[in-house]
Amino acid sequence: MISLTSNAVEHLKSLIVEKAASASTGLRLRVEKGGCAGMQYVMGLDESKPDDTVQTQDGVSIITDQESLGYLRGCQIDYVDSLADTGFKLTNPNAARSCGCGTSFEPQKS
Repeated sequence: MISLTSNAVEHLKSLIVEKAASASTGLRLRVEKGGCAGMQYVMGLDESKPDDTVQTQDGVSIITDQESLGYLRGCQIDYVDSLADTGFKLTNPNAARSCGCGTSFEPQKS
C-alpha cells in the first residue's frame, strides 16, 4: 500500500481542481529505468487503465501499473514546499539508496 501525507492529499486535490481534471483523475506513480541511482520515479495526473492498481485515500487516487507496484509497496508520498525544494517526495522502504535529488533510487536486492 502507498500512503499520502495530509499535505500531499491537499496539494493533489488543489492540483486536480486547478487542471480542471475529471473526478476519476489521480496521481499516477510509476518507476522506470534511469536517473543517477538506476531507477527513477515518474509522477503525473492521469486516468486509470484496466490493468492498473488504484488506491483511494481521503478522496484522491494513486494509480500504479503492475510493474511498478513491487518497487512502491509501503511508500509514503509527501508534498514539500520549502526554499530549497518544492514538490511531491517519496519515502521508499524498498530503496537500498536514493540520489540527492530524491527522484531516483537503487532497489534493494531480493
